[in-house]
Amino acid sequence: MQLVTITNKTRATTVGTRIALADTFLMRLIGLLGRRRLDADAGLWIRPSSGVHTFGMLFAIDVVALDRQHRVHAVWPRLRPWRISPVSWKIHSVVELPAGSIQQRGIQTGDQLEILPTPPAVAGCPRSFLVLQL
Repeated sequence: MQLVTITNKTRATTVGTRIALADTFLMRLIGLLGRRRLDADAGLWIRPSSGVHTFGMLFAIDVVALDRQHRVHAVWPRLRPWRISPVSWKIHSVVELPAGSIQQRGIQTGDQLEILPTPPAVAGCPRSFLVLQL
């Protein structure tokens, strides 16, 4: 699984350093299903995606919708299980983060995010620190 680091260039902050990329049909379909939580610096970048659902989820998540240039198009803080986010053709991908991340990191509509591969030192951390823990 490829990991990326996402930074908010507008606010000069880090969104997450262990964000898993879900860019295949199966990975997008499964998403965070079956997980009990997300670690503080972890998440899931779903590409492409014009919206998300939380059917079958066990916990609330924050969702950040991005356009093709990785500019924040919309945010949905604390999206609870069994909900659907709005869908838009302007949204190219979404980032799912632990609940509270949008507020803690000050992510706002219009912010410019930068997405880069996570350095091997972080990506190669012990299994107990992996992005999505059961």
